[in-house]
Amino acid sequence: MAEPKNEDFLDDIDMAESEELGDDLLDIDAEVAALDELDALKAERDEYRDRFMRALADAENSRKRADKDRKEAENYGGSKLARDLLPVYDNLKRALEAAGEEQRAAASALIEGVELTMRELVNVFRKHGIEPISPEVGDKFDPQVHQAMFEAPVPGTKAGEIIQVSAEGFMLHDRLLRPAQVGVSSTT
Repeated sequence: MAEPKNEDFLDDIDMAESEELGDDLLDIDAEVAALDELDALKAERDEYRDRFMRALADAENSRKRADKDRKEAENYGGSKLARDLLPVYDNLKRALEAAGEEQRAAASALIEGVELTMRELVNVFRKHGIEPISPEVGDKFDPQVHQAMFEAPVPGTKAGEIIQVSAEGFMLHDRLLRPAQVGVSSTT
């Protein structure tokens, strides 16, 4: 009868060993699951960090774009109004140029008023970054700031020289508001 006890004892040892192995396997499975969960949390953290950095960069880019847009609006927002005022400048200038000595003597107060109005208009232009482009006869034609209204062969000039200025041009800060209108020599 000792044998059956011995076998039961061996079965108990086998069972205990299998339970220990099972417990060890469960511990390993739990550790693997914990490591997998840790890796998943790290990946999620990295994804959130990446999203945060992108959002931060987007916010900075938006701020820079808004600053640029604000500056452009400040500098060039009134360009339509400025362009509409240029004929007023041209007409005042023509009026002053057309006034001869007789008209100046007869209507000195009127001429003085027109001159003051012209000066004030030029001051307002300068205040808002509008500068005249005033080419002279004999200057070289520059297509970046001049508009050729006509070409004519004029003796004593070189091709591409300005032979007549019809209207001054204007720059608004660093942009061309209106090109100077000129006649150009075509003499070769």
